[in-house]
Amino acid sequence: MKVLQILPAMNAGGVERGTLEIAGHLVNHGHGALVVSNGGRMVADLEKAGACHIALPVHRKNPLSLLQVRPLRRLLEAERPDILHIRSRVPGWIAWLAWRGMDPATRPRLVSTVHGFYSVNRYSAIMTKGERLIAVSNSIQDYILENYPAARPGSIRVIPRGIEPGQYPRGYQPSGEWLARWQAENPALAHKRLLLLPGRITRLKGHEDFFRLIAALKQHGLPVHGLIAGDTHPKKRAYLGELHGLAAELGLAADITFLGHRRDLREIMAVSDLVCALSQQPESFGRTVLEALAIGKPVAGYDCGGVGELLDDLFQPGKVPLGDATRLLAASRAILHSQPLPASVGGPYTLASMCQATLTVYNELLASPR
Repeated sequence: MKVLQILPAMNAGGVERGTLEIAGHLVNHGHGALVVSNGGRMVADLEKAGACHIALPVHRKNPLSLLQVRPLRRLLEAERPDILHIRSRVPGWIAWLAWRGMDPATRPRLVSTVHGFYSVNRYSAIMTKGERLIAVSNSIQDYILENYPAARPGSIRVIPRGIEPGQYPRGYQPSGEWLARWQAENPALAHKRLLLLPGRITRLKGHEDFFRLIAALKQHGLPVHGLIAGDTHPKKRAYLGELHGLAAELGLAADITFLGHRRDLREIMAVSDLVCALSQQPESFGRTVLEALAIGKPVAGYDCGGVGELLDDLFQPGKVPLGDATRLLAASRAILHSQPLPASVGGPYTLASMCQATLTVYNELLASPR
């Protein structure tokens, strides 16, 4: 079969990574893989995997983006993919309008993946227009059914995001070279219990709760140090300044390290004693949580959305009610004291399972009447 996936850009993020993984899996199994986006730094990886990238400006949240409907329809008519897979809202509208104007007898079958808890409105409803809907967690399936009654329950397939076990092996240890460099760059972290909060600098990721947790653990006599691993968008620099101010106010100026964007997050998780997932809003899945659990690191996180599902399945000692600082402190202290291990990650949470389940959706749809 030939599958065309469409998304805004191929830079960085879970949607982009999933697109790359499915494209690679298709190629490896003898299928054709096309990706339409505005481009980005992951295009090279995509082409290295054997997929074809086609650049179209389908990324702007602007009515002028609808000018791409006709070019995309011409592309679909020329390439004749069997499956058109929508992964984001603006490209979703462009793709759906292009698809709707094609001959129903010969146009591709339409699949959409609902990657997040989008705002509930007509704009977001485009993600429920697919003939098959892929939900990345049970929480996303519930969100679809609750907010979009036009979506047929029988059209939804829950396919969790998956990781490659070989990249996140149980008990993973960084190389000696990496450890030497880490210790040289961060001498103040020696003999400290390290807590890691991965995630970009934004109010939704729970940095303030994390700071207060570090302060409370120190009050209980634990030699802890907080690590923040995440990029800061230029529009969020003011908030980064607020966080530095809060750290100083809590007496944590020397106990928090802002690492910025890191390509070695796996290694940083491996040297951490506890990974935290404190998003203030439900996350659709929580891939970083899964990666940490896979290498055997405990995670303390809020019981909401996909993160709550992962913790319920794989590490219940770390599951904390949303915003409950007392329970978060108690869970963190207990984990740091007894160092319980998460369950082994496998089954539906592997990359192979995710990719095969997605191909099953494609094949199932192609075999069904139009």
